[in-house]
Amino acid sequence: MNEHITRDEIYDSVAPSDFPAMLETVRYGKRTDAFDKIISATHDHFWDPLDTAYIDFSTPFDMKNEMIMPKETIPELQSAVADRLDEGQQIKLANESVRWGVSGILHGEQGALSLSASLCHILLDPGAQEYASNQTREEARHVTAFSRYIQTRWGSPYPVGEALGGLMNELVGAEQVYKKLVGMQMLIEGLAMGAFANFHAKTNDPLLKRLTQLVMTDEAFHHKFGKIWADRTIPKLSREEHDIVEDWAAKCFETVLFNLVNIRQKQVIYQQFGLEWEWVRDACREVYTDNDRRDSLKESTNIFRVLVKTLLKSGIITDRTRPLYSHWIDMDEIDQEGEDMVGYAIADEGIEYLKQINSGRRVIGQK
Repeated sequence: MNEHITRDEIYDSVAPSDFPAMLETVRYGKRTDAFDKIISATHDHFWDPLDTAYIDFSTPFDMKNEMIMPKETIPELQSAVADRLDEGQQIKLANESVRWGVSGILHGEQGALSLSASLCHILLDPGAQEYASNQTREEARHVTAFSRYIQTRWGSPYPVGEALGGLMNELVGAEQVYKKLVGMQMLIEGLAMGAFANFHAKTNDPLLKRLTQLVMTDEAFHHKFGKIWADRTIPKLSREEHDIVEDWAAKCFETVLFNLVNIRQKQVIYQQFGLEWEWVRDACREVYTDNDRRDSLKESTNIFRVLVKTLLKSGIITDRTRPLYSHWIDMDEIDQEGEDMVGYAIADEGIEYLKQINSGRRVIGQK
C-alpha cells in the first residue's frame, strides 16, 4: 500500500533528504497545470502587512473600556465567573481570551508556513512545488500580520496550547503526504476559515476585521489546494486506504473539538484575576452543556462546523464515522448545502478591494 496515499502522480514525493531527485532532468518537464489558476490568482490578492495602503496597525481601539469581541461570545462571562469580576475586569478577561485565540491563530500560521515549506522539499512535481512555495510566502505574511496585531494590542502572544501544538508538530513532522495535506490544508485551514469568518462577522475592532478579511483572501486558495488533493485522491482509494484517512481525520476532529479551547489550557489567563482554573471550568460547565455545544455548532461560522463540512464535502466522511460527527452537528443539513465554504464571499470582497489598491500601484521596472 502507498504509504503517502496520494493516488495521483502530481503528489508524488521523495524523502526530505533526497535532493538529488530534484535535479533529475526529466522531472522539470513533468509540470502539472492543476494549480496554475491558484498560482496566477496570487497577483489578485497580494497584500503587504507592513504597508498602510493595505492595513494600518495604528488603528486605535480602547482596550480598557471596550471588548474586542461581544460579551456573549466569551463563555466565561456567561457563568459565575462574571460575578467575581467588576466591569473593568470583565473587559480585560474578554480581551485576554481573544488574545489567547489570536495567539493560537498566529501559531497555526507558523505551522502552515513550516508545513508548506516542508512540502517544497518532498513534492516532485514542479507545479505542486511552485504552489507550495507560493503558500509558504503567503503564510509568512500572515505570521508577520498577526504578530504585529498582537504586539499592537497586547505586546506579546500567549504560548501555544498543548492540543494545537501537538497536532501541528505531528503534521509538520509527518512523512506521509496525506497527513500533511488532509491535516493542514483541510483540517487546520478549515478551522482557520471558520475562525476568521467568526472574527470578521462579530468583532468590534475594525483592525481585526480588516486583518481577517485580508488573510481570508489567501486562505480561501489554500483551502482549495486541499480540496484538489481530495478530488483527485479520495475516489481512487482502496477501502483500507480510505479507512486510514477517515479514521485519522476523525481522531484529529475529536482532539481539536475537546481540547482546542479547553479551560485547562487557558489557565494562564485566569491566574491574572486570582481565579483557579478548576473553579472556572466547573462554573462554565454549569451553564455550558453538551446541548449548548451542539447549538453553537449550528452557526455557519463555527470553526468546527466549517471543518466538518470540509471533510464531508471532500468525501472523507462515510457512514463509518458519520455518527461521531452527527452527535454534534446536523450532517443532513450540511448535505443539502453547496460546495462553497464560509468565508469565500468575504474573501471575494477582499480580493476586489485588493485589486483596486494594486491596480494603482507602480509595477517594479516601470517608470
